[in-house]
Amino acid sequence: MPTDIEGTVYVEGSSTVEPITLAVSEDLAATNPGFSYTVNGPGTGDGFDLFFCTGETDVNDASRTIDEEEVALCQENGVSYVELPIGFDGITVFTHPDTALECVTFEDLYALFGPESSEFTTWEDAQALAAELGSTTTFPTGPLAITAPGDESGTYSSFIELVTADVAEARFEEGVITEEEIEVLGTHYTPSPNDNVIVENVSGTPNSLGFAGFSFYDSNSDVLKALQIDAGDGCIAPSAETIADGSYPVSRLLYIYPSIEKMADNPALVPWVDFYLSDAGIANVTERGYVALPADQLAATRSTWESAKAGG
Repeated sequence: MPTDIEGTVYVEGSSTVEPITLAVSEDLAATNPGFSYTVNGPGTGDGFDLFFCTGETDVNDASRTIDEEEVALCQENGVSYVELPIGFDGITVFTHPDTALECVTFEDLYALFGPESSEFTTWEDAQALAAELGSTTTFPTGPLAITAPGDESGTYSSFIELVTADVAEARFEEGVITEEEIEVLGTHYTPSPNDNVIVENVSGTPNSLGFAGFSFYDSNSDVLKALQIDAGDGCIAPSAETIADGSYPVSRLLYIYPSIEKMADNPALVPWVDFYLSDAGIANVTERGYVALPADQLAATRSTWESAKAGG
């Protein structure tokens, strides 16, 4: 591990990736008294829009790839970057441990979270829509209390892409929803950028529901129940194994986006990324409850970084 790094690295972005990046930075600071860091997790989108693509931060953490509008904003402000996958996460849908529900389909999740659910206040409301969509799942009864990430979060965007979008597109083709509604969730739930608030609300409210990254569920599995998901191949529970092998249908890559311009201006940035991608640094992915990249994918990430350093 290096011991002579000087300077500060400033990171904003995904709350999901934040614990990994924070741990890497803490490890590096422990042996480099001249190194300091600022790591925050307002969400992937806010990180790109408010900080990274405006040229303020050195790195953006992301739980999805940069989108077209963010690419345009970065280009407008002369910010270029290198996209580096660092691990996997699975979005976990969870409920209160006493809730009488074990496995859900994408149709169920659309009924519970999708754009047609904005006026829903009870599980029965969602049950009716799920049945209309062809589901045979039996939901609990009573008030429907949901806490989940808001639209500033990469987890929100990933949930739409991985879970609700296909059903939403079919509903648009049927003339039930607008095209704009394909890309949003309902407005009936309590949004929070803080995954710990989501865990607290769901664990403390019977028959409540939420979703977050697998690591947040995994570290709170004593007070939450993860729902299995059936995407057509049977009910699959989220785990490190099912996320890594792709059998869990709601898994995603996690990324860091270092700024090319900041690589030249900030002497701490290149050695920080070097350490992040080293064996010691990347070990924080699994140590924080996430899923490691397979060896070939990690090698590809490291190769991409070496090319970026060489100006390629």
